Amino acid sequence: MSIITTPFSWLLNFFYDMFGNYGMAILLFGVLVKLIMLPFQYKSKKSLSKTSALQEQMQELERRYKNNKPKYQEEVAKLYRRAGVNPMSGCIWTLIPFPILIALYSVVRQPLSRLMSLTEEEITLVTDKLVAMGQYTIPEKADAYAEMTLANLIHENFAEMQGVVAGLKDLDFNFIGLNLSSRPQWNFFAKVDWSNVQDWGPELGLFLIPVISALLTVLTSVLIRRNTPQASSSGNDPTKSMTYMMPIMSLYICFIMPAAMGVYWIIQSVLSCLEELLLGGHFRRMREKEAEKLNAVENARNAEIERRRQETERLRAEGKTEKNLNTSKKKIQAQQKAEDDARRAAAERAEREARRARLGIVKEEAPASQVGTRRYARGRAYIADRYAEEAAAAEAAAAAAEAAEAAEAEEAAEAAEANEPEEEIEETAEEEAEEEQ
Repeated sequence: MSIITTPFSWLLNFFYDMFGNYGMAILLFGVLVKLIMLPFQYKSKKSLSKTSALQEQMQELERRYKNNKPKYQEEVAKLYRRAGVNPMSGCIWTLIPFPILIALYSVVRQPLSRLMSLTEEEITLVTDKLVAMGQYTIPEKADAYAEMTLANLIHENFAEMQGVVAGLKDLDFNFIGLNLSSRPQWNFFAKVDWSNVQDWGPELGLFLIPVISALLTVLTSVLIRRNTPQASSSGNDPTKSMTYMMPIMSLYICFIMPAAMGVYWIIQSVLSCLEELLLGGHFRRMREKEAEKLNAVENARNAEIERRRQETERLRAEGKTEKNLNTSKKKIQAQQKAEDDARRAAAERAEREARRARLGIVKEEAPASQVGTRRYARGRAYIADRYAEEAAAAEAAAAAAEAAEAAEAEEAAEAAEANEPEEEIEETAEEEAEEEQ
């Protein structure tokens, strides 16, 4: 939090030292924040204009899929992707003022530690001095606005408080007769002396701050809705909820916080109204251009879809189309994968055949007994038409038997040759052992 509150404290101190007026410092701070936020607000408005330009297509989708909400949402998401629009990007920038409001509240609520940069020990010394002077009584419960009370007492008794701690500052919270460190009271009329204008005048002024803030927020919402096309009846209008929620929020915040926060909210609302009045026409023209551009893209897409449909109808009428009964996406993908594998296998076979041809390798003729890569899967004596040619089958069986015997004899001879060196070694070892004995 100190990362944000430190520059805020410096700005408020700078404006207060320049004008010597706390209310003027709050107003100038609000103007500066609005100027800094203007590029972000412009980006938000631009994104909102793009989203608003799609209202015609969205209404058509809503009419088409009024009884199928999941399909409607899917088509709206596709429309956003085609248009390159992120409907949430315009809402992100509108949330930035709230952290600023919280940080400013921290600075306003803690003038001793934020504006005067006093430590806890120094604040304790100031508190003890005011208690000793009889100006302040330490509350039994923790008071969130204790520093504002102490700052007011320091201003009223600044001559006596000078020199207590270094960095002590004379802060005057008065602005047009109102103490901006005070909080407005909604039931002030039951607590004031109506015969004394000095009593009820400031209280009435404080009470009007939340009211004026809420009314200006309503005006801002109305101007925003005027400059923004109405969304479809599905409830996707981002400004509809703001029209009711923001004034209530502003009224509540300005009643529970010091009046300085209400003044800040008022200046922000005034500047927002001016922004809508001055830039509303620009955003309307931007929205119209975006709508024309998106409509042209959508019309071209629809024309291409219609052209393909007519081409399909023509081919179907000529009998040149084949109906694909397999409409499952997974099955189509599996079929495509099998076709790709078959093409790769054929390419590899062709490459092997070409390599054998270059090397002069003649491929042996596959016997009738071969199955796949197993040459004698059906037996060496297999003959396909053995029942029709019994004599040939008998000769093939005899030849196979002789070949098998010859193969066995050859294998036995090779095994004997492999065992001869071992037998000679064993005989030599036995002779050497006998000679030693």
